[in-house]
Amino acid sequence: MDLSWWFRRTTKSSTQHNPNPNPSKPQDEEQLGITEQLIDFVKSFTFDTFKNFPLQDDDDDGGSETVMTTSSRGNVRNDLSEWQQRHATLVLSKIKEISKLRYMLCPRHLKERQFWSIYFKLVKSHIAEYELCAIQLEKLKTMATENEKSSDISPYEVEMAETKHTEHISPHNP
Repeated sequence: MDLSWWFRRTTKSSTQHNPNPNPSKPQDEEQLGITEQLIDFVKSFTFDTFKNFPLQDDDDDGGSETVMTTSSRGNVRNDLSEWQQRHATLVLSKIKEISKLRYMLCPRHLKERQFWSIYFKLVKSHIAEYELCAIQLEKLKTMATENEKSSDISPYEVEMAETKHTEHISPHNP
């Protein structure tokens, strides 16, 4: 699946809606695993790093490492998780070397999906803990939302409140 349109559209729309040319905040970069060590590591990638990377069969979805999701933007099926999409967009805007490398490789030598599969395998040791934290944070948010919905007012709370209310209203007979 070719994702180049998504990255171009995302980059284009983010610059149209936000006049600031560098929309990322330092905490966003940290949450997405963009550290100085990662930047230095990614800058060391070459054309041959990607061309000589051992790829499995083209029909392979990338194994268990790749999460198939439906993007909230246009309901398009993507090979990257939401966190990976945000990471990739930020990497492309922050590290010009990887942007140029991607331009040289895709689609002439590699498919977009293959490029990002190789990229995330190469940087796995640098970003694994950040991605795990993002997944855990998302699960906590989901649990909090579900908890908030379920704790609005339960039937037991209503019944107890009604019972207390009638005790206060009814006159006591001596």
